[in-house]
Amino acid sequence: MQTRNKMFDDLSQLVTNAMGVAQGARDEAETAVKGMIDRWLADRDFVTREEFDAVRAMAQKAREENAALKARLDAMEASRDG
Repeated sequence: MQTRNKMFDDLSQLVTNAMGVAQGARDEAETAVKGMIDRWLADRDFVTREEFDAVRAMAQKAREENAALKARLDAMEASRDG
């Protein structure tokens, strides 16, 4: 009976160690893949979300300013013609 418990203990320890090694390998693989993706994205000159939002806000402000200037110009032309 004692031998059987020792065998199960050894098997349990082996499985536990194998799971730890597998988890470590998984973590290493995730880190490697993330690094590869980060490098690939950096090589493609993609912008960050913050940069995109900043440029979008600048474009929106420019459109609003253009609309206001057009309205002023239209009003000036109307008063000159009228």
